[in-house]
Amino acid sequence: MADIQAFKALRYDLEKAGKIEELTCPPYDIISEEQRQAFLGRNPQNVIRLELPRDSESPDGPYASAGRTLAQWLEEGVLRQDMEEGVYIYEEEFLSQVDKGERKALRGLICLVRLEEFSAGVVLPHEETLSKAKQDRFQLMQATGCNFSQIYSLYQDEGHTTRQRLDNLAAGTAPRYSFSDGLVTHRLWVVNDPVAIRALQEDFASRKLYIADGHHRYETALNYRNWLREQDAYCPGADYVMMMLVDMGDPGLVVFPTHRLVRGLEGFSGHDLMVSCEEHFLVEMQEGQQAAEEQLSKAYEEGKHAFAFYDGQKWLTITLKDEALLDEILPHLSTASRRLDVTILHTLVLERLLGIDKENMASQKNLTYTRSAGEAVASVDAGESNCCFLLNPTRVEEIGQVAAKGEKMPQKSTYFYPKLITGLVMNKFA
Repeated sequence: MADIQAFKALRYDLEKAGKIEELTCPPYDIISEEQRQAFLGRNPQNVIRLELPRDSESPDGPYASAGRTLAQWLEEGVLRQDMEEGVYIYEEEFLSQVDKGERKALRGLICLVRLEEFSAGVVLPHEETLSKAKQDRFQLMQATGCNFSQIYSLYQDEGHTTRQRLDNLAAGTAPRYSFSDGLVTHRLWVVNDPVAIRALQEDFASRKLYIADGHHRYETALNYRNWLREQDAYCPGADYVMMMLVDMGDPGLVVFPTHRLVRGLEGFSGHDLMVSCEEHFLVEMQEGQQAAEEQLSKAYEEGKHAFAFYDGQKWLTITLKDEALLDEILPHLSTASRRLDVTILHTLVLERLLGIDKENMASQKNLTYTRSAGEAVASVDAGESNCCFLLNPTRVEEIGQVAAKGEKMPQKSTYFYPKLITGLVMNKFA
């Protein structure tokens, strides 16, 4: 099953580079250009120069620029490789925005994981991916031969054996890094004890891993490894990829919903759509956004499949009347996939009633996504979108059930919060 390994991480030499909180950044795919410039303004050696290079920084393109920057920082000692192989305990402490402001802490293990094709059933995806993003990451990997950010994966451990090991290893020792970005406090411990590392390897020898965030990067790592083999290039380090492994039962796991925005549909009528929905959904008028969201939360607690709808004129909730319908129209999917809210919305409403097929969804022609309900509503009010659907979050156990069946959820089905920070540790394929 999962083969995990210790490694000599690349880390910033803080005496040369500056404060660690000035050198790290969120994942590349949620950073705007304005935010990118702000990170560089704080410290020009921020990891964003490697993870999200831009054309303006180099006449021969962003990827070559990242490769040169990495080589320069290694030569100057801005980045140094750890002397000993180790694994890294990473913790995020935060206030949960979905649990009434409850303080939570998520703790996991950063290590290397041997790459496996999805067909091997060891590392399992749960979402569809976009080819454009994979091409971008592939070109960056070709130019740098490095993982700058870790893939976020989950594992099942009913006895929470590994989490207890991590807690014991971190107990009584000061973290190597501890800082806040304003919303999340990040901590990192370095573990070099070979006995502890072997025990962790044994824990994972019988486990499967479920990718939570980083599908594009995992598929890119597979493509890069295969590309090297085609070139007859010797690079055994490319057989592994850096991951953050988290217990699926960790009380700090928080999943946000990703809301749907429908745009660019000629002749769209919210009234007509809701009339059509009445065949399979209970359609109820709500007095406003707050009432609609409260009804949505109530449905979630009761295990019902419901969505809030807004077209700029009115708020409604639609609740599926009978789950048995899904067995009739989606017999090719497992029960786990059929019961997903995103599957129900996409199949019964977006595809059947609005004509937005899977290819259209993949190209985001008439469908876009946002984690912010406020952004969704503002887009409709501004006339940028025809309507929006607010969703409940996907449950963590649903992710494991779907992945275990070898199936994938629609794109943007989950949003794990908080995101893992980039730049604490990096993995160079030496």
